Amino acid sequence: KQWYQRRVRAIMDKLVGKWIRTQQSYHKQNVKRVYYLSLEFMMGRTLSNTTINLMLEGACDEALYQLGLDIEDLESEEPDAGLGNGGLGRLAACFLDSLATLGYPAYGYGIRYEYGLFNQDIVNCNQIEKPDSWLTYGNPWEKARPEYLIPVKFFGRTQRTADGRVEWVDYTTVIAMPYDTPIPGYKNNTVNTLRLWSAKSNKDFDLSYFNHGNYIDAVLDRNTAENISRVLYPNDNFFEGKELRLKQEYFMVAATLVDIIRRFKVNKSSLTLSKQQLYADFPEKVAIQLNDTHPSLSVPELMRILVDEEGLSWEFAWELCKATFAYTNHTILPEALERWPVTMLEHVLPRHLEIIYLINHYHLEAVRAAFPDDQDKVKEMSLVEEAGEKTINMAYLSVVSSHTVNGVAAIHSGLLITSLFKNFYAMTPEKFQNKTNGITPRRWLVLCNPSLSQIITEKIGDEWPTKLHQLENLKEFVTDKTFLQQIFKTKQENKRKLGQYISDNYGINVNIGSMFDIQVKRIHEYKRQILNVLHVISLYNSIKSNPNAHFVPRTVMFGGKAAPGYHVAKQTVSLICHLANVVNNDPVIGDKLKVVFLGNYRCSLAEIIMPAADLSEQISLAGTEASGTGNMKFMLNGALTIGTLDGANVEMAEEMGEDNIFIFGMRLMMSQSSGRTGTTLGR
Repeated sequence: KQWYQRRVRAIMDKLVGKWIRTQQSYHKQNVKRVYYLSLEFMMGRTLSNTTINLMLEGACDEALYQLGLDIEDLESEEPDAGLGNGGLGRLAACFLDSLATLGYPAYGYGIRYEYGLFNQDIVNCNQIEKPDSWLTYGNPWEKARPEYLIPVKFFGRTQRTADGRVEWVDYTTVIAMPYDTPIPGYKNNTVNTLRLWSAKSNKDFDLSYFNHGNYIDAVLDRNTAENISRVLYPNDNFFEGKELRLKQEYFMVAATLVDIIRRFKVNKSSLTLSKQQLYADFPEKVAIQLNDTHPSLSVPELMRILVDEEGLSWEFAWELCKATFAYTNHTILPEALERWPVTMLEHVLPRHLEIIYLINHYHLEAVRAAFPDDQDKVKEMSLVEEAGEKTINMAYLSVVSSHTVNGVAAIHSGLLITSLFKNFYAMTPEKFQNKTNGITPRRWLVLCNPSLSQIITEKIGDEWPTKLHQLENLKEFVTDKTFLQQIFKTKQENKRKLGQYISDNYGINVNIGSMFDIQVKRIHEYKRQILNVLHVISLYNSIKSNPNAHFVPRTVMFGGKAAPGYHVAKQTVSLICHLANVVNNDPVIGDKLKVVFLGNYRCSLAEIIMPAADLSEQISLAGTEASGTGNMKFMLNGALTIGTLDGANVEMAEEMGEDNIFIFGMRLMMSQSSGRTGTTLGR
């Protein structure tokens, strides 16, 4: 642990100078900055990635060798910063790496959760959740910035002032404490910033309670405030309308917007400019990207600041908002869409509910003008949904408030404009576009598969990690036997490494010569781990019925966490583990078939799994997976893909040609009142 801390400090010494110079350059040039707001950032481990991006791996490895230290042992001392549930959080992390590598002036904003996504243990074939105390030994990569403490308001009520403004009064306050982490670009001098907010109480420890023996009351106020950043909600595919989640979302956006506006004003001379002049070029200096609807409260919050505190007119402030925000949608699953109860918003954020009502009022006026002969559109497009409990549709709010709305794969973006946002597309088609998700090749090939990276570099040069299209130049070597033998040898070594991990952690000896057939992702019905289980059972029965027949040996691996409250998903984990016990202990089966559940799936484990895979399972129900990025990580490391034409599998199939991907099932599944339609392909 001490050697790990020393290595981090040595690297930070090299990093901090570039970090300071980057921020000074942004300030001096008064550049436009992009702010990526996300409630999740699944960063994984930082040490190896930073070492590679700074081109220090050779020097560091040599120094560790001279000291007699094992590099992998040292790296394993770093806990995964698991501040995300899955694809959404990992996408945010990849974006930060790529923005820095491309030299964009960018900042990530989120929450510094004290406990990340839970650690998963498997006990008697059942998932047991344990807290992820990733900050137990501190985080040597971050720097606290108490000089930028920001008060965040909750509860209270509103009242009108004598000059007609609205005041938010009788509120309680929580302090947002920023912690900055450097994000270095690959082989350049750019170092951007990830700023995470931690909640602190604004009240001192109340000794009057303590002195009377009431310890609980003495710490109650402090705990209530600091609970906001205590724990990451362990699910991003089910909306849970709980007050703590609402407070987390507002806490993050409120602190972030104050920080953004402070930075915007640094280059302004407020003494010589009117408020309207001061903010006139706000969209030319500030771009805010909403990573799903979790940060969507930033819209009414920015309106509150501009109108209530800065004194701008509603019309002028609204035009600034629409020119500043852009929105990425990540799901069309109804259970994942955020709808906040009006009663809860009124209690926690009374002024913001008033602002949302006013946004909706002007929005519905525009709807009536656009569709004068269709009054049903008013009900269908309202931000306020009144069927049952009255709620605010946060996805609709995000669309109305943004200049650009994107899906994350071609099929997903198509579904947005034909189903979820169909009416909004008819009204403002120019807003909608597609941006297929991606991954950073620095972490997902250079870092996790150095042998393959070296082979590629020897053939096509060293620019491909930032110009990935250059991988096409490898086509001329497809008949080069020496090259192919190197590729095969690297794959076998990666399989040996994963096999050793399985043996060390699960006591299962897998056949390295078998096909490594892998499905690792969050456990969810639409991702169809059950379909894969049924295939394993089919293989098992085939071997049992004819043990002497020829079978390609196969090791089937599953990995992923089930949300603690998702009963079906937890039962799926249990089923897989019971199946593994049956298959792995059957002497008739032997090495022809093995089943392994890789517990506590996380970034650092994925970095071992991806390079070793022969077959990547991407078998979600067509039309349900927004994009997927694990599919890209497997493909980049040389695995073949079997899957449906869902998410980014569509673009992958177009890029590689359908002869090089195993596609089965429906081309597209659309639920309609008359049933489900689609074109099918054979497996």
